Formats: sequence, C-alpha cells, structure tokens
Amino acid sequence: MNIHEYQAKAILAEFGVPVPRGALALSVDEAVAAAQTLDTSVWVVKAQIHAGGRGKAGGVRVCKSLDEVREAAGALLDSVLVTKQTGDAGKQVNRLYVEEGLDIAREFYLSLLVDRETEKIAFVASPAGGMDIEEVAEKSPDKILTLSIAADHVSDDESHAIASFLGLEGAQIKACAELLSELHSTFCQKDAAMLELNPLILTGTGDLLALDAKFVADDNALYRHPEIMDLRDVDEEDPREIEASRFGLNYIALDGHIGCMVNGAGLAMATMDIIQLKGDKPANFLDVGGGVTVDTVCEAFKLLFSDAHVKAVLVNIFGGIVRCDVIARGLLEAIKTHPMNVPVVMRLVGTNEQEGRKLVKDAGLDVRWAEDLDQAAEFAVAAAGER
Repeated sequence: MNIHEYQAKAILAEFGVPVPRGALALSVDEAVAAAQTLDTSVWVVKAQIHAGGRGKAGGVRVCKSLDEVREAAGALLDSVLVTKQTGDAGKQVNRLYVEEGLDIAREFYLSLLVDRETEKIAFVASPAGGMDIEEVAEKSPDKILTLSIAADHVSDDESHAIASFLGLEGAQIKACAELLSELHSTFCQKDAAMLELNPLILTGTGDLLALDAKFVADDNALYRHPEIMDLRDVDEEDPREIEASRFGLNYIALDGHIGCMVNGAGLAMATMDIIQLKGDKPANFLDVGGGVTVDTVCEAFKLLFSDAHVKAVLVNIFGGIVRCDVIARGLLEAIKTHPMNVPVVMRLVGTNEQEGRKLVKDAGLDVRWAEDLDQAAEFAVAAAGER
C-alpha cells in the first residue's frame, strides 16, 4: 500500500529521521496559512500524488513570497499532473504539502528493500540523488551500492561503508550512521516493503535530511498496522483495484489489451511475459489465489468484462487447490450481469478439469480452448488483434 510523501515523513519523524518542516494544505488559503507558520523566506509547494517524477512534471514549485505560494497552490490544486509513472491520464492533485526551503549542498539516493536472494533487508545507496535511479543504474552502475544488512541492526562497518560510498566525511559519517539505524528501525517496525529517500540531502550547514520520502507498506502485514491503514487514500487508487481488494483479489491494472485471470503469482507473471512475447500486452495482473470461491471468480470476470481496454480475456488455471469447475461456475455467474462481449480463451488444467470444461460447453459459450500456455497466448493475441 502506498501513502503520500507527507505521511511518509511523519512516520520517519517518529523514529528520529530528520525531515524538513512542513504542513498539509487542502485549499489555497490553507497553503498560505501553512507557509506563514514556517519561519523561512523560501517555501516549496509540493503536489501530493502517488507517483514519482512530480518535479519534472511541474508538481514541485519553489516560492519566494506568500503571493507566489498562493499562485502555486492555485495552479496545482485540482490540476491533473502527468508524470512518467501516472500514464497519459495523469492524477488529480487534491492535497498539497508546503515545506520550508533548504540550502542544498549535495543530493543522494537512499532506499531500503527486502533482498529476496539474501533474504535480508538491503540498503541501496548512490551519490547521484534527485535523479531517476533506474536511469543511474543503466548509465552509471558504478554509482550504485547495494548492501544487505547481516544482522537485525546496522553495524558500524556497514554504516561506514555506505557513508564512504556517498562521499561523506567527518561528523557527517556519524550523522549518517544514526540516520541508517533510524531508517532500518522504521522499515522493520512498520513492516515496510520499500522505503526510499530521493533525494536525501546534505545542507550547507552539514545536516542530513530526507527531502523526499516514499513509503510502501507490505500489504500482508497491514493487519498489524491499523495506523497505516488509516492513511490510505482511495482517491489515488484505480477504482478497479479498490473493487478487487474488497474480494481479496490480487489485481493490478496495466495498459495492455489482454485481460488475464490466473491462479498463482508465478504463473501470472509467466502468462504476462508470454503475452508480450506473442506481440501484445496484458491489461492487468490478476491472481485469484488458492482459496477461491465461485463468488470471487464471478467478481474477477466482472472486472475483466467491464474494462474498456480489454479486447480479449485469457484464463490460465493450473488447478491444484483451485478447482476448474469453480472457475467455470464463476464465469456462468458473471455473464448473468456482465455479457461476454470480448473473446475468451481458456486453459483449464488439473482438479475437476473435465467438469469445468463441460459446464462451459453445456452453457453454449463461445470460448476458445487452449491445450497449453503458448497456444493460449497465441489465441488471445490473435483474437485481440481482430477487434
């Protein structure tokens, strides 16, 4: 689950991480009032949306007077910000964060994530902050350090290695060690999936602060953190994803034409990959999971059939715990209210496979059957191409 920058900074501040002073604003007047509470001559007005690249899109504005704050807030609120991460539709700006301007001497990149290979928490650090880290990785991989933390805390050697890589010296090394420890505690105690500071800055007076912050919560641990659940902003989420979450479906909307229904995340990823190999792109990631019911499958089909971007649906079920007849019954329920107005390709293999196929065939549905994933992807891409 994503949260806003100002919310992430509030969490970081709880753990002692230095962040700039700032305040939330939901109107132009609130933005000006927030600026007045900050004892500074330079303010930064930031659009709060769940997407990166706000600065390049004009969503971060430096102001040197209260009139400029008012002008920036008026321009940003209710506007649609289009960034590299939002897609062409963009995201409407409903919240602003007004922050004190700072004297920036250097910018760094710093993040924490779970390293699946080492099964440890890892820091990713770079002296090239304030930039797209993927671009840095592609063009200057030597400027990125990935360091897995060996124990349940950051050791002196580990913090010194990161500080040295960033080019910090003197008192900055101690400050960095304290910051790394605070970030590690935040990540662990709040069950984060990712925590990113881009940039982490060194000010002209030698202080380290999180100038920007992104916090992604581990959805599987949210039951332990009602305080994070309370930060959810459904206005930032795709309505289809919200609907899917109500039924326990793992659904992510994408920008392709092939609607996918699969059981198991690994099989879902493989299905998406082969669709692209065959010349199209998936319209979604949809893992119905193992304990799926007829009602859940029905809602999954409704999501796919109601998506205007979907030109064909590919159902790829390898039935173990999931029964193929449950998938078929879910389809029959869905079409009672959501007509099957796009081609459907089905690959049902495993538990109750023949019963599932018979249910669909007896209903007289125009479904194209595939014997393997390769054939299913070919059928789906071809069907989408004909529409």
